[in-house]
Amino acid sequence: MALRRALLRSVEISPDRKRRARLLVIGNGRKIEIGLGVESEGGIFWLGWGARGRLNGIVETAAVEYFHSLSRAQPARSFNGAGLCPASRSFSTQAATTSSTPQPPPPPPPPEKTHFGGLKDEDRIFTNLYGLHDPFLKGAMKRGDWHRTKDLVLKGADWIVNEMKKSGLRGRGGAGFPSGLKWSFMPKVSDGRPSYLVVNADESEPGTCKDREIMRHDPHKLLEGCLIAGVGMRASAAYIYIRGEYVNERLNLEKARQEAYAAGLLGKNACGSGYDFDVHIHFGAGAYICGEETALLESLEGKQGKPRLKPPFPANAGLYGCPTTVTNVETVAVSPTILRRGPEWFASFGRKNNSGTKLFCISGHVNKPCTVEEEMSIPLKELLERHCGGVRGGWDNLLAVIPGGSSVPLLPKHICDDVLMDYDALKAVQSGLGTAAVIVMDKSTDVVDAIARLSYFYKHESCGQCTPCREGTPWLWMIMERLKVGNAKLEEIDMLQEVTKQIEGHTICALGDAAAWPVQGLIRHFRPELERRIRERAERELVAASA
Repeated sequence: MALRRALLRSVEISPDRKRRARLLVIGNGRKIEIGLGVESEGGIFWLGWGARGRLNGIVETAAVEYFHSLSRAQPARSFNGAGLCPASRSFSTQAATTSSTPQPPPPPPPPEKTHFGGLKDEDRIFTNLYGLHDPFLKGAMKRGDWHRTKDLVLKGADWIVNEMKKSGLRGRGGAGFPSGLKWSFMPKVSDGRPSYLVVNADESEPGTCKDREIMRHDPHKLLEGCLIAGVGMRASAAYIYIRGEYVNERLNLEKARQEAYAAGLLGKNACGSGYDFDVHIHFGAGAYICGEETALLESLEGKQGKPRLKPPFPANAGLYGCPTTVTNVETVAVSPTILRRGPEWFASFGRKNNSGTKLFCISGHVNKPCTVEEEMSIPLKELLERHCGGVRGGWDNLLAVIPGGSSVPLLPKHICDDVLMDYDALKAVQSGLGTAAVIVMDKSTDVVDAIARLSYFYKHESCGQCTPCREGTPWLWMIMERLKVGNAKLEEIDMLQEVTKQIEGHTICALGDAAAWPVQGLIRHFRPELERRIRERAERELVAASA
């Protein structure tokens, strides 16, 4: 039987009216095919087949509805007379009248991943994390660093930023802001001021030591990442601000920097790409507050390390008043591997919005404290048992865990049983991933004393610029010292909670929040322990007074 073709609808799909969408029905009187094509000077550019059925009014009505759904779903697809978009096929008008072979349905989406962890060695980014191999240029190149870096640079800033956005990488310094988006805030067109990349290597958070391992065992990964990130931000130079106590790490990084300059990988015409990029290394003097990005910039300029008011944000007025992005060591160091292996590879690890691999530094009461690279969203219990030999004395001996460095609230054992190690899961249980510094406390720990010690740390490290922090952190510490021995009244627990709320969110930088959150976590989960100490001391004093 001869094939018939019917034109059901022809509608303009471009403002200039040079292209029209055609809904075609092709059949032999019994079975039909319905397809959508775009008519232009080069013929019909076929989008695909639709419903199949008998050639009657019902089918035609369904076909028109199908056309409308497609035209709404694909308003921005572009075509020209010379070729097709990648997902389309080209047919002449004649071919459309004789072909009736339906397109196969698209493959179903892959099943959603439900188990995380057990990262394979071939998927690890930091392959010299434990210093078993040569950390310098020769060893780094054997491990794949600086491999075809020129090709990555030549792809340009927009490509680099878009790939980082696709990867889903979030800042590894604690805040978890999407890195690709942050890099895109830098100006696309220079107004005459240079742009800078500043790498925050002032790793001073108690319990955190991941960046230290990168700088002393994989320094070239950081330097290559500086070049890649700098190109993405259109920066002319990078400044690496290292914690003052990290002497060996600074020496290793300086040696690696000298090697990179000697090999033409940095400096003028970096990697032969035609892009000039310098890296400078600066070390601080041990002030925790200089880990805050604007305080770091102040210190880098030779001023007191005190946070700036925002706005203006560093992307508009940062180092020396120029556009600047401040980012973490780990965030920068993973970027070359992401670009080489593809953003889809990186995004395949972890849950949605919590992509990639992550360095976890685990300390405290575990059998084998370590820093390890693992998949995001790994269960906390699996992380400790797989890499640390479990909690000292067994899992049932666990009291609490601080999951992300000293500034996040602790979690008691019953939450640790099931919690996943990623941003969203920990936020849901009123804590945070932070720097992924896991501090484990078993039942031998005096948890009140532990939080009191952290309160002293934040009191000591406050710069004193903001009144709530300057006056509030000593109060937190003094009350915690009294609660440690029960020398307080029950109502003072609520007063302590109120003090934390007066500090939280009322300071220029996040140090006030960091001081308040550990105390809030203690009250939330261990209030009965605080009340027990107060009652027992009151009973002892009563007995002593009556004796």
